[in-house]
Amino acid sequence: MENLVKLDVIEGIARVTLNRPKVFNAFCLTMIQNLAEKLIGLAMDKRVRGVIIAGEGRAFCSGADLKWVSDFGRSYGEAFHELAARYHQAILEIRRMPKPVVVAINGIAAGGGFSIALACDFRVMEASAVLRQVYTSNGLSIDGGGTFTLPRLVGLARATEIAAFDRPISAEQALSWGLVTEVVEDGRAAQRAIELIEEMKTVALSSFTACKKLINDSFNTSFETQLEEERETLSWCAEHPNGREGIAAFLEKRKPRYT
Repeated sequence: MENLVKLDVIEGIARVTLNRPKVFNAFCLTMIQNLAEKLIGLAMDKRVRGVIIAGEGRAFCSGADLKWVSDFGRSYGEAFHELAARYHQAILEIRRMPKPVVVAINGIAAGGGFSIALACDFRVMEASAVLRQVYTSNGLSIDGGGTFTLPRLVGLARATEIAAFDRPISAEQALSWGLVTEVVEDGRAAQRAIELIEEMKTVALSSFTACKKLINDSFNTSFETQLEEERETLSWCAEHPNGREGIAAFLEKRKPRYT
């Protein structure tokens, strides 16, 4: 069977590659299941300190494979109900990942590919790449957490505009709107994604994980509850070996050596 999602781990960085280039990495049920399974494994893999998600060929991901939906054998609604269940598991694994997740956007990131990109912690986009939500142009509604992440990245008015008009979003526009972290020249997205994870060597992974969880949870808690969560998490970090090392390094005026 064709390897629909490739995984390579090199020097502590996992590269997950969507691998259906002939259909611009559109995902069928098997492919999105494979993606979720690989992400689940990477979350607890002690060899891995960062994850890159990329696309094979000329695109990142064009979203759900509508031909697969058409060939499903039952109604379109049933097809999307089953596909979204697996797809949303992959999105949850990205958001829960206790390590940085960087997406390398080459070519088009549309529909479900757009939502995958928004779910990642950092987004590196090549200069000629394009973002599109495309759902509404196909008579569908946004999924993959897109209606959650999009307004939080660009604001309510801009998110509504993107949903209403589905205009292609260039790399320059995406950067100015806060949709992506960086724009790089064509062919450099994956390498720059690696560099971003390398830059995080100076940060304790336990601290990043704690902050990522706090930020995610902040949308569902009151201010008072969030303050208490911050206090408990800060205390946990301080007792963690990395916390003790960071404080010791500061007091001894040296660089910390995090595990």
